[in-house]
Amino acid sequence: MTCDYALRLTSHAPEDTAAIAARLGAGLGAGDVVLLSGPVGAGKSLFARALIQARLAELGRYEDVPSPSFTLVQTYDLDRVEIWHADLYRLADPHDALELGLDQAFEDAICLVEWPERLGAFCPASGLHVTLEPAADEDTRSLRFSATDPRWGDVLRMLADAPTRPA
Repeated sequence: MTCDYALRLTSHAPEDTAAIAARLGAGLGAGDVVLLSGPVGAGKSLFARALIQARLAELGRYEDVPSPSFTLVQTYDLDRVEIWHADLYRLADPHDALELGLDQAFEDAICLVEWPERLGAFCPASGLHVTLEPAADEDTRSLRFSATDPRWGDVLRMLADAPTRPA
């Protein structure tokens, strides 16, 4: 992937990661796909959960946001758009993603996809790649954002200009 838009942030606590996710989530709309990569325990689910809960809170709602590890996909209705949270760790074949309806969700919903490499050729080229990498300190994470689609340039500038620590 040729990366035209990139940003690296450091999170020093899970609350920092959640705040970054919430800021990103505020700017997402139908057709936006966020591809979450990193090793087991890097914080992909924490990031997705925080983003979803922040968007629900904007509507005055709170819902439990479980990991879709076993169901593969969980959906959340935001009135005008749905959020699809997919955990593809257990996906055996990229074609199985089509059976889940992800190809249509990539066009109509906000999609958060953990383990996007499992999509193979079906991985949307216009998605925002977010790679979470643990550091020596167990709470510190490096978050690397990268994209080729110009749509993400303003979003990454907004994230870069915001304080890393929550207010």
